[in-house]
Amino acid sequence: MNLADARTAVLQAIGRMNAAYQKPLFDEWVLVKLATDQGSILSYNGPRAESYQRRFKIDIAPLQVEIVGRKMAVGDFEFAPNAQGSLFDAFLRLGPGAYLFCNHTTKSMIDIRQDPLWLEAQKSFASLATKFRDDPLE
Repeated sequence: MNLADARTAVLQAIGRMNAAYQKPLFDEWVLVKLATDQGSILSYNGPRAESYQRRFKIDIAPLQVEIVGRKMAVGDFEFAPNAQGSLFDAFLRLGPGAYLFCNHTTKSMIDIRQDPLWLEAQKSFASLATKFRDDPLE
């Protein structure tokens, strides 16, 4: 999958999640390409366009704790249950070195999961994971 198609797939999935959740599920997301010593932002959507890059390493820390020591395949995902505020809540591996980080800037995953509408909304997140497992971002 190319970057334009990946971005479209993410936008559509977020839209389906928001519709199922009946309010914004993740109000911020970023597509990144990570390498051993550096990374690059491929796409960002959210309320912190001016500031998210400065805090990116801090904001992904809760997810790093969840995935440390695990070999994540394309399509694998994880949630950081206690991430608050600007700390990212969800992660999805899109391809070799490519990742999606999602966040709700005022709720944690614990808060999100308390709403019964989460059960339906998470289906779109899982479908997005399958889409990238079948056609990774190159």
